Amino acid sequence: MATSARVSSQPGAGSAAASPDAYVVAVRALCDFTARRGDLDLRFTPAPSAQEGQAGHLFVTQRRGADYETEVSLTGTHGALRVRGRADGYDTARNRLEEIKTHRGSVERIPPNHRALHWAQAKVYAHLLCQQRGLKEMEVALVYFDIGSQKETVLVETHDANALRDFFTDQCERFLAWARQEIAHRQSRDAALAGLAFPHGGFRAGQRDLAKAVFRAARDAQCVLAQAPTGIGKTMATIFPMLKACVGTLDKVFFLCAKTAGRQAALAALQRLRQGVTPVPLRVLEMVAREQACEHPGKACNGDSCPLARGFHDRLPAARATALQGFVMDRAAVRTAALAHDVCPYFLSQELARWSDVVVGDYNYYFDASAMLHAMTVANQWRVGLLVDEAHNMVERARRMYTAELRVDDIAAARRVAPAALRKPLDALRRVCQQLLKAQAQRYSVHDAMPPALLAQLQQAGSALSAHFADQGGEAPEPLLQLYFTILSFTRLAEDLGDHALFDITRTQPGAAGAVRGQGRDQGGTLCVRNVVPGPYLSPRFKAAHGAVLFSATLNPMAFYRDTLGLPGDCRTIDVPGPFRAEQLTVNLVGNVSTRYRDRDASISAIVEIMVRAYRENPGNYICFASSFEYMDRLACQLRARLPELPSWQQAAGMDAAGREAFLDRFAPGGAGLGFAVLGGVFGEGVDLPGDRLIGAFIITLGMPQVNPVNEQMMRCMDARFGCGFEYTYLYPGLQKVVQAAGRVIRTETDRGSVYLIDDRFRRASVRALLPAWWRPRRLDHPAPEHLATQHA
Repeated sequence: MATSARVSSQPGAGSAAASPDAYVVAVRALCDFTARRGDLDLRFTPAPSAQEGQAGHLFVTQRRGADYETEVSLTGTHGALRVRGRADGYDTARNRLEEIKTHRGSVERIPPNHRALHWAQAKVYAHLLCQQRGLKEMEVALVYFDIGSQKETVLVETHDANALRDFFTDQCERFLAWARQEIAHRQSRDAALAGLAFPHGGFRAGQRDLAKAVFRAARDAQCVLAQAPTGIGKTMATIFPMLKACVGTLDKVFFLCAKTAGRQAALAALQRLRQGVTPVPLRVLEMVAREQACEHPGKACNGDSCPLARGFHDRLPAARATALQGFVMDRAAVRTAALAHDVCPYFLSQELARWSDVVVGDYNYYFDASAMLHAMTVANQWRVGLLVDEAHNMVERARRMYTAELRVDDIAAARRVAPAALRKPLDALRRVCQQLLKAQAQRYSVHDAMPPALLAQLQQAGSALSAHFADQGGEAPEPLLQLYFTILSFTRLAEDLGDHALFDITRTQPGAAGAVRGQGRDQGGTLCVRNVVPGPYLSPRFKAAHGAVLFSATLNPMAFYRDTLGLPGDCRTIDVPGPFRAEQLTVNLVGNVSTRYRDRDASISAIVEIMVRAYRENPGNYICFASSFEYMDRLACQLRARLPELPSWQQAAGMDAAGREAFLDRFAPGGAGLGFAVLGGVFGEGVDLPGDRLIGAFIITLGMPQVNPVNEQMMRCMDARFGCGFEYTYLYPGLQKVVQAAGRVIRTETDRGSVYLIDDRFRRASVRALLPAWWRPRRLDHPAPEHLATQHA
C-alpha cells in the first residue's frame, strides 16, 4: 500500500494542504483546468504509449548539448496557490525552455486547442524558471517529436519575464476561486465526517468487527480481506468507517462493484449517511458505462458529429459547477446537469471524478489495463481508500481484463476493407497465424513460449496500422480499428508472458463459425494470451491505494484469493461471525445422487422426487439451481409432468432487465412455486428475497467449472505456481457459487428455510470444510432407493 506522508495535494484531490489556506497544484493540472478550450474530440489518432513517450523524450534530450538540463524542478506561488512541476528541458546556452510532446503522423493534425494547452504549460514553466533564476526574458519552445519518423517540429516564441508573469498570474487567478472553494469544501466535509454517527444507532452482530478492520486498513495503509456473511449489512459497515478515516487521512474513497445491484446498494447507503441528523457535504459520483450514458448512439465523439461534444470544454466549467452543487451525482443527476449545459454526460462524469469524495463504479475503472481512476490516482498522488464489493468475482473479472484473443477471421475481415498499403503486413500476420494452426496436431494446444515470428509480425502490422491512422487522421473502417486495438492488447500481453498466463491456440473445426472460407480445413482459429493469475497486474493497483478492503460472503479459503489477486504479503484477513443461528437453516446433504455429466439422465427423476417431497412437506417458494440451461430444462420439464399443479418458472438465456425483474416478482410474499435458475448466473448472488419470498433452495452439483482442455491447462498452471491446481481451478470456484446461491435463502435474523445440496461429493470432508461455519449439515438419504441409487462408479 502507498504509505508516504504528504502535506499537500494535487488538484482535484480535495486534500488538506500544508495550511488551511494553501492549495498545491501541478502545472499540467492548472493549465488543463484554465486553458483547455473547444470541442471534445475523440477521433482515433494513434498516440504513443507511455513507454514510447518516455523514449521519445530521452531521444530528444540526448540530441541536445552538454549545457542542456532535463527534468527541471520548479515551484512558484500566487496568493494561496502553490504551483509545482518539472520542465522537460532547458538549454542554458540558448536560454530556451522546451516543452516536449510526442506524437504520430503529421504535426498539422494536432488540434489547435491541444496546441494552445501545450503553449500554456510551456509559458507557466518559463515563468517559474525566470523567477527562480532571475532571468529577464526567455525563449519558449514547443518540440513535437514524431515517434515514427523521429522528426522534430520546433515552434519558438520569445517572451520577457513580465509577460510570462502576467500570463502566470492570469492562470492562477482563474484557478484560485476554485481552489478556495475546494479548500472550504474539504474543511466542511472533514468536520462533518468527524462528527458522523452510525445511522442505525447500533451495530449488528459482526458489523462492528468489520468496521474496525476497515478503519484500521485506511489508517494504517494496509490491505484487508474480509469474509462477512450476507445479512449483516456489509455495505454500510464498510462505507461508514472508510468515510470516518477520510478525516486527515484519505482524499477519496472508491467503492468498486461487479454488478449494478452493488452500485445501487452503495449509493443508498451513502445517501443515508449524507442525510443524517447533521447533513454531510459529501460529493458522491456514480460512474456508468459509456453505452448507458450516451445520448446520441451512433454519433462519433467529436464536435463535427455530436452536438454534446461541440464546445464541450467551453461549457464544462458551468456544467461542473452545477453538478457539484447537488453533491449526489448519480446517473440521473449527472445527465440533468450535462444536458442543462449541452455537454456529454459520460465525459462530464469523468471530469467530476477529479472533484468527488466518493466514486462508485465497476471494477474496471480502477483495475483494468487502461483504468481511469488508477491513472488519476497515480498522476495526482491521491490517497485513496478502496472498497471492493463482492470480491469473489474479482478473479474471473480480472482474468478477462488481461486476456487477449487474435482470430484469423478478424484479420481476414480487416484485410478486406484495408487499403492496398496495409494488405501486405496483414497478409504476413495471417500467414504466421495459419502456419501455427497448421503445425498443431490437436484442436487445442498450449505453447511454451511466444513464437518470435508471431511477435515480429504483430509488431510490424501494428506499426503499419499506426502509421496509416496517423496519416488518415484516425478515419478507418471498424474492422480495421478493432484489429489494431486487438494487436496492441495482444502484443502488450505477449511481451509480458510468464507463468501467470498461457499462450494457447485453438483451431476452428471445419464448417464452424469463425472458419476461414476457402483457406483450407485447418487454417481458421484463435490465438490467445490467456491470463490465469491476475495478481501480477493487480498488485501495483493495490500498492497505489492508501488502504484497500476486499469483502464478500464467500472468500473461503482466503489463501486462494490472496494468491490469485496478488494481495500484499502483510494483507490482513478477517472472518466475521454472522447474525444467523444454525436452527434458522436446515442444510440437507443428499449424498446418494450423482450429478456428474455422465449420470445426469439417471439423476433427473431422483432430484425431482426430492423437490416434490420437500414442497409437499412445507409448501412455499423454492428455487432450483442447476449447472446448465439444458439440465435445468430437463428438470423443469419432468417436475411439471410429476406435479402439474405446482407453479414453476425458468431463467432464460440472455434475460434483459425486465425479464429478470419478472422472474424475481414470481417469488411473492405468501406465494408458492418453484423457480429454476443456473448456478453461477444472475440469480445466484445479489438477489434479496427475504421472509417467505424464498424458503428453500435446491443446489444441484458442486458448481465446478467444466472439465475441458483450457481448464485442464489452467489447473496445471495453478499447480506449478501454488501446488493446488485442482482446488484453485475447480473446487474453490465451484463451492463459492454453491455458498452464494444458498445465501439467497436466509437474508434476515428472522428468516427460516432449507437448502438441499444434491451430489454425493458434498459428503467429502474436504468439501464440507468449505461450507459456512454456522451451518450444521445433516445427511439426507431419500427413503425411496429406486429413485436415489448412487449412479456413479
